[in-house]
Amino acid sequence: MTQPRPLDAMPRDRRDLTGPFDVVGDVHGCRSELETLLGELGYLFDRDEHGRAIRAAHPAGRTAVFVGDLVDRGPDTPGVLRLVMGMAAARTALCVTGNHDNKLMRALDGRNVRIAHGLETSLAQLSRVDTEFRTAAHGFLRSLPSHYLLDRGRLVVAHAGLPESLHGSSSSRARSFAMYGSPTGEYDEHGFPIRYDWARDYRGAATVAYGHTPVTELRWVNNTLCLDTGVVFGGSLSALRYPERTTHSVPAEQIWTARAGITPTG
Repeated sequence: MTQPRPLDAMPRDRRDLTGPFDVVGDVHGCRSELETLLGELGYLFDRDEHGRAIRAAHPAGRTAVFVGDLVDRGPDTPGVLRLVMGMAAARTALCVTGNHDNKLMRALDGRNVRIAHGLETSLAQLSRVDTEFRTAAHGFLRSLPSHYLLDRGRLVVAHAGLPESLHGSSSSRARSFAMYGSPTGEYDEHGFPIRYDWARDYRGAATVAYGHTPVTELRWVNNTLCLDTGVVFGGSLSALRYPERTTHSVPAEQIWTARAGITPTG
């Protein structure tokens, strides 16, 4: 059966949305840390009869923006999806697709994907929830855009970052770069691909918030900020408050998945 084309084929131009925003780094199934981070940022939760967080909203009208990779590796991918999906439906959150989200979507499509790098964890966890939720989660993952343009184009959110020339582009190159970055063809000592350091050469006026490659500390590089501080590897979960340009992080509750080259900070 031919699968419908993912809606993430197009970026989302929401320059009309001016914030304020809280841009959240890669969650990777760490639902408890996500709740802690949002709580410390001032969000208030709605819970279902089982005590599960199903929505969150900020009393000052802030919007959470997730940089993708909600899923895989961590202990509660369904819990993360339940919360973020509820927030998106309530228009208190936005989310772009990450490479892990996209791969899970393709696996749920029934396509032939390699079950590794935490995908097996997500599939096992989703097998224990009801069909209605799995169907809703599949549709949500399918709907995620490659990147967002926000605040009159002054803020760009893309999972792996995005050079200025690709802001707003719906090309296959822009979609690939937004999810994976640009590989150099080389690998580091741990066997991970070395990506082109686009942030080093970035000179755009828009602030670009992204994740994808874990860092041990938050550092601005030419008006770009990587928010993946490796919570699932025992690091922390981080957010950028925009337009304030301040950051907030909470430590991982434990090392959920070991990774070579990542030193826990919590």
